[in-house]
Amino acid sequence: MATTMVESWSVDLTTLGPIYPWVGSEIVLWIIGLAFWIGWHVWQLRFENRTYQQELLRLNSPDKIERAMRGPAPAIARSPRANRGHIRLATSTRDTVT
Repeated sequence: MATTMVESWSVDLTTLGPIYPWVGSEIVLWIIGLAFWIGWHVWQLRFENRTYQQELLRLNSPDKIERAMRGPAPAIARSPRANRGHIRLATSTRDTVT
């Protein structure tokens, strides 16, 4: 079943005419795509530099930088043995205590 006027692709395509929409606009679309690509890179560079400067201002001392690199402190979770005084550190959400 053919959904277009083309019944066989084994013909000279120049005799069929346009086989996709907006034939001839490839260069214009390429220029628009290139401008968008360059614009995105400029925006990304500015965004990353702004974020970097904000983090530098926030982490302006060596101890703050070290704490930020270590990440959040692990949460202390009580195990079922907690009634006997045992406490363990929760290392993930899948930890189970038997």
